[in-house]
Amino acid sequence: MRNRTALIGVILMLGLASCNLPRPTPTSTVGPEDVQVYAQQTIQALGTQLALATPTSIILDTQVPTNTPVDFTATPQATLPPAATATPAVSPTPPTPTATPLPCDKAHFVKDVSIPDGTTMLAGATFVKTWELENVGSCTWTSSYALVFANDGNSMSGPASKELTSGSVAPGQKVQVSVELKAPTTPGSYRGYWTLRNASGLTFGTGPEDRPVYVDIKVAGGDYNFVENYCKAEWRSGAGVLSCPGSTGDAKGFVVRLDAPKLETGQTEDEPALWTSPQQVDNGEIRATFPAIDIANGARFRAIIGCLDGAPSCDVRFLLNYKVEGGTEATFAEWAEKSDAAWNKLNVDLSSLAGKKVQFILIVRANGSPNQDNAFWLQPRIGY
Repeated sequence: MRNRTALIGVILMLGLASCNLPRPTPTSTVGPEDVQVYAQQTIQALGTQLALATPTSIILDTQVPTNTPVDFTATPQATLPPAATATPAVSPTPPTPTATPLPCDKAHFVKDVSIPDGTTMLAGATFVKTWELENVGSCTWTSSYALVFANDGNSMSGPASKELTSGSVAPGQKVQVSVELKAPTTPGSYRGYWTLRNASGLTFGTGPEDRPVYVDIKVAGGDYNFVENYCKAEWRSGAGVLSCPGSTGDAKGFVVRLDAPKLETGQTEDEPALWTSPQQVDNGEIRATFPAIDIANGARFRAIIGCLDGAPSCDVRFLLNYKVEGGTEATFAEWAEKSDAAWNKLNVDLSSLAGKKVQFILIVRANGSPNQDNAFWLQPRIGY
């Protein structure tokens, strides 16, 4: 490009220079020597004009000040279009969330109303387990809904199904559901699972995973035998704490175990008994406070009470007292006994204490003079 521009400039200069060259007059005769002279003059004139020419006179397409030298070796710079302005990215509008429809049948476990997890029961004890549930589905529970054993764990002699409610439970309402059960007869830990069933026969549970509700108990080793545990009790009289076993004839009162007691009828028993003698003062007494045990529905206190053989002046009162843990002592039942060739067989319903941890207190109290007050508790126990 630069060479072409320079060439054009030279041609133009030659054209201009030719206008100033000497021309022969028409009347003169031009010879060969004249042509040579003219050629030399033309070359000289062209050389003079080239010497006097400035760079600006031959650069026709570049605007440069006349006093600025031109660099013919420089590479022309291309003019670039302005850089495009980046358009900020537009964040997509998030989709509008849609509400998840409620399932028709869904329950929420609220609480255990009775028999908290890990409750200790006596072997064979009957009890009622109650749960509180909330209807968190979209369908109303009716009397066609039922609580059913989930065939998982121990059924504890419960029914295959139990009507859930006698009325209806609308969505958002709560209901208490119960089932009658019986503790196994073998000591150990037991758990049984129960679920809900709708009118169409489909089962459902609680929470996101449709989990069943459950009953969890521990079964103690059979009946509670007071004779076997008698030295675990605290024995007292008006004289203070007594030793266990005691010494017969102790005026402060005493207790000893008899494995073959002879009753006032002259009959010898093959079951153990506790021989209890009150403090040797008028209206003196002896009492034993046993450790607390859990009582379930159906629990009964059983024993045979009376006077021992050879104590014709025996005249006492037997008391079955109790104290619910954290409560005050109260009398559950009381009986009068004397040496009359008869004894009393006890069978006391303790259901009013069901679900509670109870301390039992066995008391023998003299009716006036304590003379010959040799009283016995034959095989006292709590069972079903």
